[in-house]
Amino acid sequence: MHLLIPFASHDDEQARALLPTLQLPHLSALMGRLAAGAMDAGTAESKTPPHERVLARLLGWSAGHAVPDGCAPWAAYVCFMQGKAPDGKAWAEFTPCFWDVRTAHIQMAAPEDLQLSQGESQAILAAMQPYFMEDRITVEYDSPTRWWASSPLFEGLATASLDRVVGGNTNDWMPEADAAKPLRRLQNEMQMLLYTHPVNEARIARGALPVNSLWISGTGVLQEMPKASDVRVLRDLAAPALRADWAAWGTAWEQLDASACKEALAALDNKKAVQLTLCGTSHAQSYGHSTKPLITQFLRKFSPMSASNGLASL
Repeated sequence: MHLLIPFASHDDEQARALLPTLQLPHLSALMGRLAAGAMDAGTAESKTPPHERVLARLLGWSAGHAVPDGCAPWAAYVCFMQGKAPDGKAWAEFTPCFWDVRTAHIQMAAPEDLQLSQGESQAILAAMQPYFMEDRITVEYDSPTRWWASSPLFEGLATASLDRVVGGNTNDWMPEADAAKPLRRLQNEMQMLLYTHPVNEARIARGALPVNSLWISGTGVLQEMPKASDVRVLRDLAAPALRADWAAWGTAWEQLDASACKEALAALDNKKAVQLTLCGTSHAQSYGHSTKPLITQFLRKFSPMSASNGLASL
């Protein structure tokens, strides 16, 4: 059993203040009884968040060389997992989204907050297809807030994960490479096209958020087939963290402790192999088989450490 928990901690001051108050007895016990490995250290400015770096390594993409920041081919990987043949092409994930234009910055809403229907998304995609075709980008519908795109433009192009951009300043995460100029133009064209599009007029009339932009992420070529991995990625904390709803984040943490963390602790008690990886804004910390003396492990079982200090270090 390997549990990978994104957004286990956060740099936000309110999240930091909340950490010591959280009741996480099962997580504390796990952290005390497992051995901490080397920390996967990064920065809050990286395009690839810690949990994606860990996943890339587990899938074997970092064997022999590190994947450049923002270049993990997540779109091609998910297409492969869906049964599509990547065919050596460069793929990207296109996310229709809402940008809230403010005085000092532009903030992206969580895509699920749009509650975009299949019909609305397909109508917007149909309106954009001539622009995509002009740049020789092949785009196909997958779900209301996810379209798959393939083009040589995406090969070697670093883009920021949605998990970095949602709730933040999009200007901080726009791809700046020369190769991204056609994509930035596409974003501008989409904004102008959608300003008076019937889908948005109907959405605004009923009080829903309009779709006024497009985010591009997960770019790259799947150079080799991914390794099999039995890791469980638990995204229970992602939605409240991206919305900066720290009360909901704390509640979700305590629920996760009472479910998945409790299950992992029971597995450890039953002599099963357990791994745990906690990911924050900058760093990831993994815990695995303990080499501590048995007496130390026994004492830790009945006097667990506090989880908050470990989480604060992420």
